[in-house]
Amino acid sequence: APPPVGTARFFCTISQRFPHMADITEETIIEALTTVSAPDSDKDIVSLGMISGVVLRDGNVAVTIEITQEQGAAFEPARRQAEETLAALPGVLSATVVLTAQRPAQGAAQSASPGAGPGHGHAHSPEQAPLVPDVKTIIAIASGKGGVGKSTTAVNLALAFAAKGLKTGLLDSDIYGPSIPRMLGLEGRPQQISETRLAPMEKFGIKAMSMGLIVAEDTPMIWRGPMVMSAIEQMLRDVEWGELDVLVIDLPPGTGDAQLTLAQRVPLTGAVIVSTPQDIALSDARKGLNMFRKVEVPVLGIIENMSYFACPHCGERTDIFSHGGAQREAAQMGADFLGEIPLDIVIRETSDSGNPIVVSDPESPHAKSYRDIADKVWEKVNVLTGPEGRTGPRIVVQ
Repeated sequence: APPPVGTARFFCTISQRFPHMADITEETIIEALTTVSAPDSDKDIVSLGMISGVVLRDGNVAVTIEITQEQGAAFEPARRQAEETLAALPGVLSATVVLTAQRPAQGAAQSASPGAGPGHGHAHSPEQAPLVPDVKTIIAIASGKGGVGKSTTAVNLALAFAAKGLKTGLLDSDIYGPSIPRMLGLEGRPQQISETRLAPMEKFGIKAMSMGLIVAEDTPMIWRGPMVMSAIEQMLRDVEWGELDVLVIDLPPGTGDAQLTLAQRVPLTGAVIVSTPQDIALSDARKGLNMFRKVEVPVLGIIENMSYFACPHCGERTDIFSHGGAQREAAQMGADFLGEIPLDIVIRETSDSGNPIVVSDPESPHAKSYRDIADKVWEKVNVLTGPEGRTGPRIVVQ
């Protein structure tokens, strides 16, 4: 038989040398995407110049398709086709294709007024529709750095809100390190209820969504900023959250793309900052607090996590990371101090086992601490928003 040509020859050679693994290249990915046609067009998405980014690492492929905002719904079938096409390629372990509305529609008027200085175009942009119109209150749980227990705090606060009788949702917006599925003990995949909509998973009376429910736990997310922002928007827009009294959003640590996306596109009611008492964590927490103030998101207060350690055997208290630093920082920054949570093995064990302490031992002192903080947060929310909830979407002037 004649030798295979082109792509077939490439894969044949690799498969003979490594029978359990075929390599994959960016050129192969682009070639495969030429089989995906744009809706209402006889041209493919590659020839139309819609592929804005290809990321490839260890067999995991991520691709961005740039569209206009008006094309979002029409392009969903093409997105799925592209994802299925790439996933079927030899050597691809996982494939993710996202749509990002980066390109302005042809003929669209410039949003900046004549004579406006550079970087001020956002100030005159039309206000975009809310991504979650049926959610009354949206609270972001943030931290300046990782490892301070932010996700554990977000989960237990969400459960404390639900215990108050509030219809509660929890969004894990940490694309690179999603941990909410493990902390809630969620297994399986979200149910697809239409061509473009997913149902959130439910546990302990709250609705939850995370990138960790969509991709395998050991799959690395190797996305750049626009892909991260698009994924977060899709988990808000394309998930059937329904009517909620409060949506808790667990942010990734830092002050990067995810935080700015949410501040710009989501009507955040306010943000809660989580920190440990030590100086290095407080320094980063200060940056996070200032970032939210800069983008005009109210800071509801600061929580001091891992505030102290009480020996389970003798009861002796040890301030491992110092103590009271977050309270002092809150006073200096003009923010409310919401409370302190100790460093305790029970909190860690219940979180790791998918049975958080607010539901596994609701009468414990630690669960009561989370419920007290939730009461303070909700009191501040009512002061900010009144009975109707929500605040308007914000446009950030860069």
